[in-house]
Amino acid sequence: MKKILLLSITILTLIACSKETKKMKTINKEIPLAISKVFQKHGGIDKWNELNQLTFIKGNETHAIDLHSRKSLITSVSYKLGFDGENVWLQQKDSMSFKGNKDFYYNLYFYFYAMPFVLADDGIIYEKTDDLIFEGKNYPGFKISFKSNIGSSPDDNYYVYYNSKTYQMEWLQYSVTFFSKKPSTKVNTIRYNDWIDVNGFLLPNSLTWYKKDENGNVSEPARSPTIFTNQNVSTKKLDENIFYKPKE
Repeated sequence: MKKILLLSITILTLIACSKETKKMKTINKEIPLAISKVFQKHGGIDKWNELNQLTFIKGNETHAIDLHSRKSLITSVSYKLGFDGENVWLQQKDSMSFKGNKDFYYNLYFYFYAMPFVLADDGIIYEKTDDLIFEGKNYPGFKISFKSNIGSSPDDNYYVYYNSKTYQMEWLQYSVTFFSKKPSTKVNTIRYNDWIDVNGFLLPNSLTWYKKDENGNVSEPARSPTIFTNQNVSTKKLDENIFYKPKE
């Protein structure tokens, strides 16, 4: 009887271990170990997933995002731009207050700002890519693409590069297909070398877009850095009502 009981326990243990091993292999297949280390360096993806809100100021705009629903609100003196979970809306003082494309812009800086954590979104495909080389230093990286049914621009590609010793994110390259709806060969480059600690998370203090030389190598800043202030992340939920268009 004891032998049968012992055998049963052993079999159950092996089954449990087998299931756990398969689960771990699946996780490792979905998110490469190096990317997991980048998440950990910046505060940890599990801790990030416990947050409910992200807020920051860029120029004269205040950005507020619900990190789970991805509802968002951008507020300035002359306009409000929001996403209520279904529709992107714009309320402005006059037709010239906001000059961009609201459907493109509403989550543009959120996506840049929330790097690297947005690279753990559902439907992402990871592929190792060539190192980015700048001033004689190599930055290993991964190409990030999306499954065909994900988002409004599934043909967008991102390339994230990190410090090989610290695993801190250093560069982002990306292509835009929102307007053409076709894969693009034009790749833009952002340097992430100005981080601050915000409640235990490394978040950007500024972003700098870079040029490429005639050989396609990253060369020099394309313009002055984009500065962020009043950054904050919290487990506290934002008031849902802010994401809906106010009555005229």
